[in-house]
Amino acid sequence: MDLQEVFGLYEQELRITEDRLKDLFKSKVYQIPHIGNYLIEGGGKRIRPLLLILSAEIAGYSGDARLTFASIVESIHTASLLHDDVIDGAEIRRGKSPAHSMWGNQVVILVGDFLYSNALRLAVMHKSQKIMETLSEATTKMAEGEILQLIKTGDPDTTEDEYLDIISSKTGALISAACRIGAILGSMPEDNENALTHFGMKTGVAFQMADDILDYTADESELGKRLGKDLKEGKITLPLICLLKTASDIEIEEVKNIIKSGFTKGSLKKILKLLKKYNAIELSLHKATDIIADAKKELALFSDSPAKEALFTVADYTLLRGK
Repeated sequence: MDLQEVFGLYEQELRITEDRLKDLFKSKVYQIPHIGNYLIEGGGKRIRPLLLILSAEIAGYSGDARLTFASIVESIHTASLLHDDVIDGAEIRRGKSPAHSMWGNQVVILVGDFLYSNALRLAVMHKSQKIMETLSEATTKMAEGEILQLIKTGDPDTTEDEYLDIISSKTGALISAACRIGAILGSMPEDNENALTHFGMKTGVAFQMADDILDYTADESELGKRLGKDLKEGKITLPLICLLKTASDIEIEEVKNIIKSGFTKGSLKKILKLLKKYNAIELSLHKATDIIADAKKELALFSDSPAKEALFTVADYTLLRGK
């Protein structure tokens, strides 16, 4: 089974999820649904809602609430992207102009706030304290991760543990929450719920690692953003951390100077050359591969099933993105 097959099997559920995502942008204020349509038409992987639906299925739940919560999780993700693009000063998002470049930072930040609030309002209506705690914890961690990343921006001494803290919070927390909500909807025993929660966290961490690797390896037209965007923004990601662990003292100082002094096309070429010289991309992929292997082990509690196979397929996809 490959990812397209998985998406094909759940096409109807994801279409309903998309419609409910659009509903979360409904407002008398014209700009809100207008920006919402622009974002939704821009596409997206929809990995988070897919993982929630699959987690609910492996937990034995096929009710309608899984689709509502799939749209809630995706709307929280969308709101975070609106805020991230403003913070990063992004020039492109999924191959298109980012919303803030068209409607301005103030409007876009407030639309993001509206989306967060509306998503949580809808979640409250389902009267599940456990799910609300899960979503609240995830959104709190996402904000903490964003702040920690800002603090560490341009800091070449960022450690691998600090990097893992950032991506666990920024990306892992919401994907983990999506998987946990599926387990909660299925009233799974605590061990099974924890297994899906840990599977989601590890898959989310590997997903972000692969995204960070792509920033140095992908074709720009396929990536949907500028190559070397992270370096330009001063983000210290896994490939750079691996490079700084293995390069010579002189080269380490050169890389640190590039990080501190700012991005140029010449500096990107230099970094790419060093990444290749020291196999930093391969080292990064190896770490992500190990994390996905651990993620799969988390599901040992569950019997083999199409849903379990599909979860494994989504996990494997995170690695394929980086290769």
